Amino acid sequence: MSQTHMAREVAEIPEAAARFLERSRDAVADAASALRRKDPDLVVTVARGSSDHAATYLKYAIELEAGVPVASVGPSIASIYRRPLRLGKAACIGISQSGRSPDGVEMMRASGQGGALSIAITNVEDSPMAQVSAHCLPLQAGEEKSVAATKTFVCSVLAGLSLLAEWREDHALQDAVAALPEAFGQAVGLDWSPLSARLARASSAFVLGRGPSFAIACESALKFKETSGIHAEAYSAAEVLHGPAAIVQAGFPVLALGIEDAALPQLKATAERLAAQGADVFVTGTEVGGAVTLPSVPGLHPLVAPLVTIAGFYAFIEGLARRRGFDPDTPPHLRKVTETV
Repeated sequence: MSQTHMAREVAEIPEAAARFLERSRDAVADAASALRRKDPDLVVTVARGSSDHAATYLKYAIELEAGVPVASVGPSIASIYRRPLRLGKAACIGISQSGRSPDGVEMMRASGQGGALSIAITNVEDSPMAQVSAHCLPLQAGEEKSVAATKTFVCSVLAGLSLLAEWREDHALQDAVAALPEAFGQAVGLDWSPLSARLARASSAFVLGRGPSFAIACESALKFKETSGIHAEAYSAAEVLHGPAAIVQAGFPVLALGIEDAALPQLKATAERLAAQGADVFVTGTEVGGAVTLPSVPGLHPLVAPLVTIAGFYAFIEGLARRRGFDPDTPPHLRKVTETV
């Protein structure tokens, strides 16, 4: 098979990230200034699919950095149920690659009407979602042909982290965001072949994380399903112990996404427990007894480290899909743009 669109787009992640940081700088600054004026007591997010995983990432990042609670709002509240929400003290962040899904557009329109400061994160600057929002952060990712989102997901989270760093005027986070293109370049070249060998004929798997890395676990599990036909489920490394761990028997594959933050000791303890049950555990960011450690990019700010991890995962999953006989560009029964009401 010739090089897939997905492989090319994963390789473009560093360049796309640098392009966003350069071209959307003024849009980020304007939206951050509006957030400081609004001083929201609540942030709500509007998204589906991979974009909702980006929103979950930003939920943890905003709550950790700003101490402002973040909640996901179901787009159908506006598009089907037509129920206005009182959002006078809130900001609303909508995330959509295309900015065209009618339910997301309607929810963003309704959020502004309800008093929220509305900010769209989308790859299409003149899309309907952008037009109904007070601010737009264009992703500048370029065309993405593969159905499986990669560079647009990364740039969506990058946009949110850039906004957060500017809003809070956090110089350490600003510096970490500015250094991301280089980190992405390292990540897409990482060798996760031990995991590929284990999953070549697997039918199911767990992916674990905590905090922002839980959002990356969700995105990873989706990509296992989309591209490789593996029924993967994402869990918090705490939540997996409340029932799901019961099905982890000998040889069950588990990917634990560790980063150097306050949650790492608990994630390690969970990984060790599952390895003791006989699971085939693979872990990033740390070493765990009975587990295989996969390479990762070291020395990163904890709020950006999980995003760098997904860049490496994307390179891995594209190769795994082909190894299992799938075309990652055209998953069964899926389209690039999904328009829901």
